[in-house]
Amino acid sequence: MFPLKNHNFIFVAFALSICLLTSCSTNKVISKKVAKEFKNSQVIKQYQVGFALYNPSDKKMVFQKDADKYFTPASNTKLYTFFASLKMLPDLMPALKYIERNDSLIFWGTGDPAFLQFAVKDKSAYNFLLASNKKLFFSPGRYSGSFFGDGWSWDDYDYYYQPEITEMPIMDNMVTSTYATPNKINIEPKVFASCFEIDSTKKTGSFQVSRDFLSNRFHYPAVSVQPGYNQQNPYKTSARVTVEILSDTLHKPVGIINLKIPSYAKTLSGAKRDSVLKHMMLPSDNFIAEHLLLVCSNQIGDTLSTTKAIDYITKNYLSFLPDKVKWADGSGLSRQNLFTPRDNVYLLDSIYRLVNNPEKLFDLLPAGGKSGTLKNAYPKTDKPFVFGKTGSLGGVHNQSGYVLTKKGKTYIYSFMNNSFVKPTAEVRAEMVRIITYIHNTF
Repeated sequence: MFPLKNHNFIFVAFALSICLLTSCSTNKVISKKVAKEFKNSQVIKQYQVGFALYNPSDKKMVFQKDADKYFTPASNTKLYTFFASLKMLPDLMPALKYIERNDSLIFWGTGDPAFLQFAVKDKSAYNFLLASNKKLFFSPGRYSGSFFGDGWSWDDYDYYYQPEITEMPIMDNMVTSTYATPNKINIEPKVFASCFEIDSTKKTGSFQVSRDFLSNRFHYPAVSVQPGYNQQNPYKTSARVTVEILSDTLHKPVGIINLKIPSYAKTLSGAKRDSVLKHMMLPSDNFIAEHLLLVCSNQIGDTLSTTKAIDYITKNYLSFLPDKVKWADGSGLSRQNLFTPRDNVYLLDSIYRLVNNPEKLFDLLPAGGKSGTLKNAYPKTDKPFVFGKTGSLGGVHNQSGYVLTKKGKTYIYSFMNNSFVKPTAEVRAEMVRIITYIHNTF
């Protein structure tokens, strides 16, 4: 006869084996049913599709379709920026670095995107500089990259989704023009008001502002402004433009000084990290995403570099991924980015465990039928079952995140669609149909 301890051990081992067999059996059933949905889809057969479905409770991949193949991720890239920020940034983000020397306050940018950003509206740095009774000097030179990310489309320079990258961004690095009267617009920052001029050759069509490629010359047609008009155009950045905006906004002079940042420079804390992350993820804000990588770079050295940040994050935090990432920027504007669906689900699993609070995590992400870029993808609801990130470029539409099922399960998925020529709406509808099937069935 076995001792009691052995009986207990055998019982526990037997129970665990039953659970594992049950889990494996359930996963096989799900895999077959999902595979059938893909096989029977006439839409999916027309372009490149990668899909991975993962069960985080037993750490098993449930179903894969070309999940080890590389796809252009578009704004799914922001999931990697999101993960990096959770790993590297403090709860209160570094707004700027500074020293006080005699009668002067000298400050350096950290890449912080929150400074007077239209949604976050953080005024930590603004109030700090405004309250100082010392002479203010901005020291440029920490940022080592170009004003555009690697692989960006140069001819998108005038669109709101592609503002330039700088070490001390202000007001989204964009000029906002809004309706004042049928013959007048309000301009913010006000320092750009003198840069706007009428194009008298255009007397028809809608009112629209455009900017010259390499200068801050803005043009608008000789037509009436309509109520509700609101437009953002990226401005051409430079150290001189930065201090002009600061001087005009603070109503006090700000000079430029070329000084290497010393090791004893102090850090001014600013916006709440999670608030900034939420404002990146819900509307898929490219400006915030790019600058978050600079803030990550600020945490590891004096140079603000997208490449340096990506190399550090990849080496130190992404070794668990099954496939080597090809990562070029923070937002996904670059077509040089290449990720696999299975990398995406393992990353999402790591984020899930890192936050360790589903309610908190899901609040930071677009919710199907309720908020962000997933609001209109799924039917309107107060009880969403999908939380994740979309990603769109020409011929690219992806969705990666978490799907909650009617049986109380949580699955992680990455659905990547590339190289299609049909309308994005059709691709989105088929993707939503399959994710909804998973929600309803499992």
